[in-house]
Amino acid sequence: MVTFRSAAAEEAEALTGLVMRSKAYWGYDAAFLDACAPQLLIRAEDVTPRRIVVAEDERGGVLGVASLEGQAPTATLGLLFVEPAVIGQGVGRLLYRETLRRAVRLGVRRLVIDADPHASGFYRAMGAVARDAGPGPKPGPGPKPGPKPGDVAFAELVRFEVEPVPLPAWAREWTGGARAVHLGNVAEFNAQFMDEDRDGDRHAPAHHYACLAAFYTPAPAALVLPSVVPSGWVERVGRRLEWEGVEVYDGLVERGVGLLDAVRDRPALLSRLTEAGLPWVAWGSTSSLGRVTGRPQEAGQLRYESKSAAHELFARILAGGGHPGIVLPAQWRAGGRWAAARRVAARARAGLASVVKTEHGVGGSGTAIVTPDRARTRGGIRAALRGLPRGPLLVEEYVEGPGPGGGPRDLTYDGFVGPDGRVHEVGGAVMEVRDGAYAGATVGPSVVPAWAERPLTAFGAAVGRELAAAGYRGWFDVDVVADREGRLAPTETNLRLTGPSLAFMVAARLDELRGAGHLVRIVDRAGLGARLAEAQFDELCADLVRGCAELGAVFVPAIPTAAFAPAPWFGFLVAARDAETLDAAEALVRAAARSMGHAFD
Repeated sequence: MVTFRSAAAEEAEALTGLVMRSKAYWGYDAAFLDACAPQLLIRAEDVTPRRIVVAEDERGGVLGVASLEGQAPTATLGLLFVEPAVIGQGVGRLLYRETLRRAVRLGVRRLVIDADPHASGFYRAMGAVARDAGPGPKPGPGPKPGPKPGDVAFAELVRFEVEPVPLPAWAREWTGGARAVHLGNVAEFNAQFMDEDRDGDRHAPAHHYACLAAFYTPAPAALVLPSVVPSGWVERVGRRLEWEGVEVYDGLVERGVGLLDAVRDRPALLSRLTEAGLPWVAWGSTSSLGRVTGRPQEAGQLRYESKSAAHELFARILAGGGHPGIVLPAQWRAGGRWAAARRVAARARAGLASVVKTEHGVGGSGTAIVTPDRARTRGGIRAALRGLPRGPLLVEEYVEGPGPGGGPRDLTYDGFVGPDGRVHEVGGAVMEVRDGAYAGATVGPSVVPAWAERPLTAFGAAVGRELAAAGYRGWFDVDVVADREGRLAPTETNLRLTGPSLAFMVAARLDELRGAGHLVRIVDRAGLGARLAEAQFDELCADLVRGCAELGAVFVPAIPTAAFAPAPWFGFLVAARDAETLDAAEALVRAAARSMGHAFD
């Protein structure tokens, strides 16, 4: 175990020796090391002003040293050197993260690093952003990494910058700053709104999505999952997000729902999960969750999961004024599929498109978009609606989005209502929606266009206040569609965690670890070219981690269990500093997933 402490003045000479040994590790010759020595010298009187920190092992042996120099808001990472015997064992990474944490506490908002060329790969991997090269001593002849041993290298220091930030306030408030037990009760939550006669056994896909429990908070303490997950999956995700000590309890439910009942039926597991006093975070509220936690689900708690109830809520808010950038689509109730078809047909004759949807639906399920052209190509209105249930439906006017180049069409606002009823803003995201079905989302700086950010935030906060007043506590979102005039049309609320909410969690964690500015995209499904064995899926993920890193991106497998299904797919997250790199990373992952079948040709 590595611990950290401030250096003492009397250690200056010994620490200088460590620094010089570490510098010499790269094979520089004596002349070059002599030239570097004045810059790398640690004087006793400078130990405190340079804020020198020491990493040591459990026996007190010194493993590395770093310094945080200058005054906020800009500081310099003056030193970061590791004892040669432990280079490659993660000490440098831990020392770097500790330095970032100390920079945050000091109020540093820009950390400058002038790195030895041999260390540039390390800083890129840590998330620092390369800037212009700076002047530095030039190494002379000697054995060092390169195409030909003994070549003369002429290299300048590589400048990096990072913006240290803490976890955002909302992330600290979400669980009170504590790590949490994550419960993958997706199937259980969805079952509250399903007609089993109509929907049949739709819980198996939900058990795949339960893997998203890994991302309910920035850093979990335990995962409780219905299905068995690949043995190395949590470890691989944990390396990307630098989790520690995550306990995994999987395979609790083979078929159907009942994850929380399965926990309750295992007294030893229940005791294990409760003894630490950590908060429990679930996908959404259910009666069985209330029974296990001793906080019964209140009647009407999930009322606004209903699309018609949400529409009525939106209308009440807009009737009060104050939201000029928001327009509400008209909505009509239909007793069944054929009543809906008549309404849609009348609108189609007028050249109007319609959205037909069930009262409840997850991720766009139970939704059909019917345009006049689509109705003709599908054999009429009734044929276009054939996949919908026979029970009550909602018909809503279809909002035409911006034209090509006009910006994103589908956006969402995320927030949560805390136990005290306060509404916490998380932010806005851009969703990818295909034919009415959610396919993914992107979060991060400037993702939501400036013209949409203010009305989206104001309206989302207003919805949050109404939910709080109605007694709801927990995560929520408000989905909206941008129209051709640059207005936002709200379509539904979700009173649970969602894909975008998990992207926010990962972005918050990466910003804390690597510095501010990450864009994060969560992709719902990527089709695989072949059904995989666990070892093959792990190999694919390892390749994608490396491939994305070469682009300057981070890859995180999010839904692994569906890779072993008869029709295989998986979900993932990618993160980058800019949209171009993010798009390239997504394309790389999708292409690699599709090509998996070629390995068996």
